[in-house]
Amino acid sequence: MRPLLVLFLLVAGHFVTETLSAKGRPNVLFLAIDDLNDWVGFLGGYSGKVYTPNLDRLAASGTAFTNAHCPAPVCCPSRASVLSGLYPTSTGIYNNQHWWKPNLPNLRTIPIHFRDNGYHAVGTGKIFHHTAGNNPPIQWDHFKRAPFNDNGWLRHGDRSYPWTPAKPRPREFPYSGIKLYSGEADWGVLPQTESQYDDSLVADYAINYLENLDQRATDKPFFLACGIFHPHLPWYTPRKYLDLYPRDKIEVPETLPLDLKDIPSPGRKLAEKKSGDLRRLRETGRWPTAVQHYLASISFADALVGRVLDSLRKSTASGNTIIVLWSDHGWHLGEKGHWHKRTLWEEATRVPLIISSPKVGDLNQRCAQPVSLVDIFPTLIELCNLSPVSNLDGISLVPWLIDPVKKRDRPALTVEESGHISIRTLHHRAIHYTTGEWELYDHRSDPKEQTNLAENPKHKELIKRARRWLPQAPSPPAATKKSFIFDHHNFRWTRKKTGEIIKGK
Repeated sequence: MRPLLVLFLLVAGHFVTETLSAKGRPNVLFLAIDDLNDWVGFLGGYSGKVYTPNLDRLAASGTAFTNAHCPAPVCCPSRASVLSGLYPTSTGIYNNQHWWKPNLPNLRTIPIHFRDNGYHAVGTGKIFHHTAGNNPPIQWDHFKRAPFNDNGWLRHGDRSYPWTPAKPRPREFPYSGIKLYSGEADWGVLPQTESQYDDSLVADYAINYLENLDQRATDKPFFLACGIFHPHLPWYTPRKYLDLYPRDKIEVPETLPLDLKDIPSPGRKLAEKKSGDLRRLRETGRWPTAVQHYLASISFADALVGRVLDSLRKSTASGNTIIVLWSDHGWHLGEKGHWHKRTLWEEATRVPLIISSPKVGDLNQRCAQPVSLVDIFPTLIELCNLSPVSNLDGISLVPWLIDPVKKRDRPALTVEESGHISIRTLHHRAIHYTTGEWELYDHRSDPKEQTNLAENPKHKELIKRARRWLPQAPSPPAATKKSFIFDHHNFRWTRKKTGEIIKGK
């Protein structure tokens, strides 16, 4: 055979193999929701009726992990952990005042790993933390950030939102009629159409991508990330979602006057943060109204997820796309006298996690074993046959997609910025404080975590077992934003002490 013909056949064979491999590999739709606790239909966290038909439909299409917990109870560290497969005790990213990239320039994250493994990595909305400097473009083939214009009069001029255009402050602000800890803590119906809300624009980008798959300039499989900001504050929604929840039907969380009596001092301090907001809401009779708007924001987020899912189902990729949906952490609406996130109880740590894979697992599965969001990265590596990443804290959930009742001994950890840690098992939650004090709850008899069993001698062995899971050498906190000069135009950081430049673009 002539050499040129041999070369042609070899190249052609390689091209066909690569094309078939690309077309055979699963796509990934990666859906993130912000501040969504377990108040969704399939988790049953809200005592009343909550309207989440699209999340419930997605849960029915795959595996819902009903005992899933966030790695940190606040946005930046939780998202850095989800996207790296590492707990904050490994990254040193403990709060919102850290940029991960200049501190960990070689950190392997989900989008760049997919990109390096031959995927078209695109995204929109809030995936990493949403403020400037948290989502380096170098990770993506393309990323469309959210404009954050719904309350642009607050964000414009803030260094965290250099892209937000100027917007006049409305006379009606605050729409809630009450001033709380920040201008962001507001709720109401904005004088705009549903299509004009920031999150609608985020969903539109994902929908447009899915509707035009055949027009892409690449035949690579896609990794499409779509981050919905609701129900993060402010709880601004179109009227129709508010109308789902008549105020006189709202059920506020049960609170016990002595609920904090048996809790160590560090736990009480966590509960008391932002507690002034709850007192004001109670005093002014606005507590049910605030809960109403949180619920409306959940249903708005659900509707947006539904639009994206419907677009996927109508696309050419519908039969070969893995869907992962998660929330970065939960939210207290009065439980334990707290009004915010940042605690280590169920309200702040338990989150929706759904994985729907066309070729692995059955429909409508429920897994009650404890899992962490740091398990998402290794799960996707296995499902998509990506190159391995060493030293991840998470483990693949594929065995539990195959057998959701399979026992799992590993608990889910949640790390609070002060170094306090929750250890969540199948039936118990233990909380270890840096003072050496503990909380312990048995969810079989106390699902609301109202009776601390840690001082009961009968439960010494449970505390001993929980202690074994505490990180032995946690990373110190990373350098804060004050240690760097950030150039958002060129997306690079300069370390103030040394002049070192770290590029993110």
